[in-house]
Amino acid sequence: MAATPEYVLVSDREVMDTVDSFKCLRATDGQDVWSHAYPAVGKLDYGNSPRATPLIHAGLVYLYGAFGHLTCVELTTGKVVWEADTRDRFGADDDRKWGACSSPLIVDNKLIINPGGKDATLAALNPKTGATIWKAPGQPASYGSFLAGTFGGKLQVVGFDLESMGGWDVTTGKRLWRRVPDADSRFNVATPVQVGEKLLVALENNGTQLYGFKPGGVLDPTALARHRGLSPDSHTPIVVGGRAFGIWHRLFCLDVKAGLNELWENNDRAFSRYGTLVASENRVLAVTLEGELILFDPKAAKFDPISRAKVFADEGGLYSHPAFVGTRMYVRGSKSVVCLDLKD
Repeated sequence: MAATPEYVLVSDREVMDTVDSFKCLRATDGQDVWSHAYPAVGKLDYGNSPRATPLIHAGLVYLYGAFGHLTCVELTTGKVVWEADTRDRFGADDDRKWGACSSPLIVDNKLIINPGGKDATLAALNPKTGATIWKAPGQPASYGSFLAGTFGGKLQVVGFDLESMGGWDVTTGKRLWRRVPDADSRFNVATPVQVGEKLLVALENNGTQLYGFKPGGVLDPTALARHRGLSPDSHTPIVVGGRAFGIWHRLFCLDVKAGLNELWENNDRAFSRYGTLVASENRVLAVTLEGELILFDPKAAKFDPISRAKVFADEGGLYSHPAFVGTRMYVRGSKSVVCLDLKD
């Protein structure tokens, strides 16, 4: 789900589960503005709906389905500007049990996707036309989204393929470095987090690690710090005020500036499964899988909720990341979308 002051973008499947459907809703009242649908037949684990968050940029929206369909439409009308079947175009691997999950990324006027083809583990496209700018050969795709940042003085795209974490030069697509996880890592879902020019990486079976970089943008393969308890298989931690917060069977608070030392943990039942964390300088908001919102202070010496509210009474499975515009928050349940005003 994604939003602007005027519009909210939501991905879905038609009732027969053979068609991807994207809807644009009016942000103020939830009324339909436009919709875009296309055939997308297949069978995936955890359902067949699109996983990637729609990307809004310069009046255009990039929609990425779980079966590799990539569509660029106009934000205000839904009119198709260009479209591509990335599996066919880039020879992508069709064996991913969860399908295409990574959200598209725009950096340096390039649309970055990870088709997972032998000759295109990553690809950079012209955002306006869809034309290929570069392709990077490599392994099949993994399931996490990528980030763009400057590390070791080099602007690069960072994320995972099926076997390893890596960084790719934004201009040329050249792979700058490769780091294979120490322990078996089958999913590689969590997105690495930039902390200055360091990289915080949380991974199933590997814990959470902090890495530095050498000049030229090459990762130093020896971790600066490690915390073995926070090992999420699909949750991405956040960093605020020098503290990292993450969910893996419970809520962790780690000191990023002091070797990822554990400051506290909390076994509240709400954190026993998946959850999403969103932060400002003075607040962290947790959105749980069961549809509960929990607000707490990231500077506190222990977990002490400021407020809690149940958004959905009978809609579990909140895997979709919420969207924010000003003080409005949009939360997607299994059956509906809710708009909340957080100003009070």
